[in-house]
Amino acid sequence: MNFVDAAPDIRYLLERGYSQKAVVAFVCNHYRLGEESRRLLSRTILAKAVSEKRRTKFLPCEEINGNNIIIDGYNIIIGMESILLKKAYLCDDGVIRDIRGVFRNFKVTKNTEHAIELIFQFLKENNPNEICFLLDSQISKSGVLARNLREKMGHYGFKGDAKTSKHVDYDLKNSRDLVATSDGVIIDEAEKVVNFLSCVVAKYPHLGTGVATINEFSGCR
Repeated sequence: MNFVDAAPDIRYLLERGYSQKAVVAFVCNHYRLGEESRRLLSRTILAKAVSEKRRTKFLPCEEINGNNIIIDGYNIIIGMESILLKKAYLCDDGVIRDIRGVFRNFKVTKNTEHAIELIFQFLKENNPNEICFLLDSQISKSGVLARNLREKMGHYGFKGDAKTSKHVDYDLKNSRDLVATSDGVIIDEAEKVVNFLSCVVAKYPHLGTGVATINEFSGCR
C-alpha cells in the first residue's frame, strides 16, 4: 500500500459522513504517511457533495469581463507561484491549490514578481471593470506589497485598489463583487466566485505542466 491508495480510502470515509480532519489523520496513520502527504491529502481530497457544489457554483471565466473583481491576494499570488514552481495540485473540486504552507512566512521573490506579472497579464486580457487586491495585514510587509500592486495596476491602466485588511476572509465572503480565491471556506460562502487559477491555466495552457494530480505526487510517504 502507498500514498495513492490513501486517496480513495479518504473519499470512501468522507462519503459516509466522517469529518475530513479525522479521516485524513486515520488513513495517514494507517499508511504511515509523512507530514507532506497529510497536508496534500487534506487540501486535495474532498467529499463528493462538497466538490460538486463548488464546481456548479463557479461562474464562467468570461464573467470577469466588465465586472468588478476582488482578489484574495496572498492566496492567488502564492497559488500562482506554486504553479510556476510545479508545486500546485488539482483538487477534487476543480480548484488548483498549493501545499507549500508558506502563507505566514511569505516573502517576495523573483518568482513572486513573475506570478504577479502573469496575473496582471491575464486580467488585462479579460478586461475587468475594477480590481481590488486584499492582503492580510498580519503578514509582514503587506503594506509594501499593496503599494507595489497599486503601482502595477497604474502601469496596466486598471481602475481599483490594493489594500490590507485584518479580516480578509470576512470581506471576501461578504463582497458583492466577483471573488477570486482558492480557499474552500470562502468559495462556499461568497455570493459570486470565479475559479481564478484554473481560468489562468486554461488561458495559458503551458502553465498546466505546473499542476499535478494525486497520482503524480512523489513526496514523503
